[in-house]
Amino acid sequence: MVISKQQLVKWLERFTTVLEENKDYLTELDAAIGDADHGINMVRGFQKVTAELPTVAQQDIGSILKMVSMTLISTVGGASGPLYGTLFLRASTAVANKQELTEQDVLQMLQAGLEGISKRGQAQPGDKTMVDALAPAVAAFEQAIIVENKPLPVAVQQAVAAAEQGMKNTVPMVAKKGRASYLGQRSAGHQDPGATSCYLMLKSLWESI
Repeated sequence: MVISKQQLVKWLERFTTVLEENKDYLTELDAAIGDADHGINMVRGFQKVTAELPTVAQQDIGSILKMVSMTLISTVGGASGPLYGTLFLRASTAVANKQELTEQDVLQMLQAGLEGISKRGQAQPGDKTMVDALAPAVAAFEQAIIVENKPLPVAVQQAVAAAEQGMKNTVPMVAKKGRASYLGQRSAGHQDPGATSCYLMLKSLWESI
């Protein structure tokens, strides 16, 4: 199975809807350890992405993802804009000129995105960031397609499950990066909003394919 360009567009539209549905929840999570704007910022950014999609719908997947990156960087405030913008920019480079995505393409896209945000945010697993959801998801996806030879939808489903667990694992962590790190030990006991939106992004992908 491959992911078509139409499914990719559907994913971005689905993620926008999911962000709208979870805006207050994400903002509530961010209020505890951040600036209380993660939900608002993400919704604003992806609503703009959705509005721009018709202008690039006929282009290749790499170009569509690059538009997502540029739009997020220019419209999303705080750390989320640069981080999600970097994720989609690196992903766009990994799948440049593609009209559809194979399992290997998706793996390269996810790996590139993870590498990008890890470098941009200087974050690693355990720092209580979106990396704590994305890193185990990428590892689970790679295990599923390379070792277990699972079909694409199953591999994405396993990645989503790993991201969900990674998201939950941020609750007891003490933040080492970003606004939450200023709180020190008081950041423990709260789920990271970036890890949560990252989980929702991957879950939206699975729902779209």
